[in-house]
Amino acid sequence: MNRLSTLLASLLTATALAVAAGCGGGTDGDGAAVGADGSVDLSKVTLRVGDQKGGQRALLGAAGELDGVKYRIEWKQFTSGPPLLEAVNAGALDVGAVGNTPPVFAAAAGSKIKIIAAADIGLTGQAVLVPKDSPIRTPAELEGKRIAVAKGSSSHYHLLTVLKRAGLTFADIQPQYLAPPDALAALSSGKIDAWAIWDPYTAQGEAQAGARILVDARGYTTGYQAIVAADRALSDKAKAAALRDYLARQRRALLWANDHVKEWGAVWAKDTGLPVAIAEKAAERRAARLIQVDDTLVRNEQQIADAFADQKLIPGRVEMADFVDRRFNDIDIQAK
Repeated sequence: MNRLSTLLASLLTATALAVAAGCGGGTDGDGAAVGADGSVDLSKVTLRVGDQKGGQRALLGAAGELDGVKYRIEWKQFTSGPPLLEAVNAGALDVGAVGNTPPVFAAAAGSKIKIIAAADIGLTGQAVLVPKDSPIRTPAELEGKRIAVAKGSSSHYHLLTVLKRAGLTFADIQPQYLAPPDALAALSSGKIDAWAIWDPYTAQGEAQAGARILVDARGYTTGYQAIVAADRALSDKAKAAALRDYLARQRRALLWANDHVKEWGAVWAKDTGLPVAIAEKAAERRAARLIQVDDTLVRNEQQIADAFADQKLIPGRVEMADFVDRRFNDIDIQAK
């Protein structure tokens, strides 16, 4: 194991164990919820869901999709996708929603996870921001600059593609690996030259820091939002039944948000503490299209994995086809 993979594994283990301690390590599985005849009593199932502020809990609640849930949902909040997936791998969570890149970093770390559902989210809110008075006008001018990004996030890959098209690599910039709130503060105070980020933080940066979009993600990457579950949960009949119901609700909620931008924006604002105008702008830019866990998704995820491997930002090659589970593609979102 080389130095990079050793460090990645150590960070994964340390963070996962800490999160597991905080979230609790028990599971409610076959023994408690599956009857002798093989039927599942969902009232005896607890689904542990990783979330981000203004994320799935707020969305499903706004859409009315938390009404009538027969199983218990335990929500745990994270700042971004990578630590959420570390908790999934550690056994502290069953499932969570992340962008297109965290599954790649999780796979490279040997995590026991699978992508089980996905949607394609609008790309205009995923952007590289610069201060409004910045002299930077083209991606090529990012060379040598201090650029904030959440490591292993969808914006990490977006930044990589922007640099590559401009003839640059990560070795040509000064990456600053910061969580979104810290990056916003750094941008506002002039401590960084640019920030690769997603909505609603993009809208927040524009409104509160006066930042401008240097380049958005159109033509650079996918807008995939992946629902990722633990192998342990997927192998548990009771958990898998709860996941099937949860996914139907989550997918209906995404479509509801497309048609109820103002209502969703108001809830999003309340949950995040953002001004309503910022949340509405982000909600409008994040219109979702439901997609299948299919060969196209695998091919796009593999492209991300290969790009990071080429830059030696993950330890070696991974086969993303080994990290998907297609069993939920037949979900009927009309049934409730």
